[in-house]
Amino acid sequence: MTKRDWLQKSTVAVMLSTSLLLFAEGGQAAAKTVDSQSSVKAEEIVKLTQSLLGKDYKYGAVGPNSFGSAGLATYVYKKAGLTIDDTIDELYKAGEAVSADKIEPGDLLFFSSNGKGKPSFMGIYIGNDQYIYSSQGEDAVVLKNVSDYTKKLVGARRIAVLDNGTGTTPTPDPGQEEGSNSGEIADNVIAAGKKYLGTPYEYSSTRSNKKTMDCSEFTMWAYRDGADIDMGNGGARSQADFVKKNGTYTTDINKLKKGDLVFFMAYKGYKESDYKGINVPKQSITHVGIYMGDNKLLHTFSKESGGVKVTDFKNTHWEYRFIMGGRPY
Repeated sequence: MTKRDWLQKSTVAVMLSTSLLLFAEGGQAAAKTVDSQSSVKAEEIVKLTQSLLGKDYKYGAVGPNSFGSAGLATYVYKKAGLTIDDTIDELYKAGEAVSADKIEPGDLLFFSSNGKGKPSFMGIYIGNDQYIYSSQGEDAVVLKNVSDYTKKLVGARRIAVLDNGTGTTPTPDPGQEEGSNSGEIADNVIAAGKKYLGTPYEYSSTRSNKKTMDCSEFTMWAYRDGADIDMGNGGARSQADFVKKNGTYTTDINKLKKGDLVFFMAYKGYKESDYKGINVPKQSITHVGIYMGDNKLLHTFSKESGGVKVTDFKNTHWEYRFIMGGRPY
């Protein structure tokens, strides 16, 4: 480290110390931190973050074309190989608190408008007194100097980047229970989907308008409108492939999360016995819906049923037809 670099880092540390004291437990800066992120991983996070400068802001969005405040970090870390939460509240509790002189590229910084209380926006530190965040006020992903925001800074966290020996970061079990906050994205997707309640069903409907929908067009629009996630114009099987490639999924019906896409085999009867002895992994996916939680599905499947609607899930043929479920991010 050159003398110039040392002086710059020391200056930033002094400027941050007062703000960082506010969030340290017991009024003292947290001295304990997790092991430093590997230089390769930190460099990857920084490069990914910088590549998103200028992208649009959208509340709750997780990319790839627009981002909410927390969604930017969720997307970047996912691309770097680590699945993290998608809300500011959860990320503010994640990892370990970082003191002023320990902030490193890749750390998450949290701010509030008055420098007190819960954070209202956050960004990713990229070094040299700079951080990047998705700004609602500027409607874009922007670059800022940390030293210009010290009065608003309420905390910094480091998410441990762990190598499992294969050069990749282990991804948590997709079926792990979430906290009481199911996430902005799930809520936004469900809210977007509910706007289409009653939209008439049409098999193999055109994707050019929303006058009628089949099952996969409905889920396509719900995720585009609610989370700015484009899964393409394909059918249910195409969406399942997208989830496997870009998100997390499970074949355990009890591990489904609110907002998950749920995929089903063809109808063979309404009784559980009609599906006994079936090799589920060998079945073709013929239908997709959105899990709302509380044993409810939001989907569309026939003209006779009245188009987009909410139905019960478990103890119905939908449970017996279940193949997999997951989220495309």
